[in-house]
Amino acid sequence: MFAYIIRRFLFMIPILVGVNLLTFALFFLVNTPDDMARVHLGQKHVTKEAIENWKHHHGYDKPLFYNKELQAEDKITNTIFYQKSLRLFAFDFGFSDAGRDIGYDISQRMWPSLAIAIPSLIVGLLFNISIALMMIFFRYSYLDTLGMVLCVMMMSISGLFYIIGGQYLIAKLLLLVPISGYIPGWQIGKFLLLPVLVGIISGIGAGVRWYRTLFLEEASKDYVRTARAKGLKESIVLFKHILVNALIPILTGVVALLPLLFLGSLLTESFFGIPGLGSYTIDAIGQQDFAIVRSIVFLGSFLYIVGLLMTDVSYTMVDPRVRLN
Repeated sequence: MFAYIIRRFLFMIPILVGVNLLTFALFFLVNTPDDMARVHLGQKHVTKEAIENWKHHHGYDKPLFYNKELQAEDKITNTIFYQKSLRLFAFDFGFSDAGRDIGYDISQRMWPSLAIAIPSLIVGLLFNISIALMMIFFRYSYLDTLGMVLCVMMMSISGLFYIIGGQYLIAKLLLLVPISGYIPGWQIGKFLLLPVLVGIISGIGAGVRWYRTLFLEEASKDYVRTARAKGLKESIVLFKHILVNALIPILTGVVALLPLLFLGSLLTESFFGIPGLGSYTIDAIGQQDFAIVRSIVFLGSFLYIVGLLMTDVSYTMVDPRVRLN
């Protein structure tokens, strides 16, 4: 097990290097430092001196990969790639183009994102699995058919509808919670209730349909027919056989959501005024602050790879047939 984990961590290095190189190429080869300076200066007729001053102040006046004018290791270290991208591997995010400490901003903004994402994931997962199991219990009945129709309808509706509809119905008409905003402390619940509720409801259609498919596939296997032939109750077959054996694909699906737990939801945080990493990323894109966007992309890639490793390790807990050597 230990050797497997070390091996997977070593595999992470070339993947992160590739992501870093691709991100760097997109930001600096397609969009040059001169273009970035013109955008941030925000003037119609920007002088060459103003562009050079902005690049020097933000560290973009160096060569991209190789500084042939210097000696020894300075040829590599005194470049944009080394100072802006390679130090991300040490989780040194540096400063944004506006002069803010990106690492400090991430440490402050990740908590509102987690406050929304964790309840939405846990409650939504339990809710979706429960509904899917109920549909399997009444499979091929009118109730199952009606549930599938509702799932497809909910999947076909844009997430913006749930956000705007929830704000109008629950916040504006019923006046149960604020429409948007965020206040840390004991009042945080009333600001997070609506975003969490919207996140759960908007995911029901896709979630229930996915879990129903998994459970239906397990229900047709030989071991389930054998359990029923022994006279076991259908509830026992569902919870002790079908659900347990479907945990591996469930874990595989959940791992894709792990980066979102930390990075937040772009739309939800923006519409509800939550100062999380999702709104932080949206603001950075709008301001074309590429230092922040590069950091968030790298962090998301790292979290996703770590999530894959955690998923592989968790397989051994839910399926004794899996052994990691």
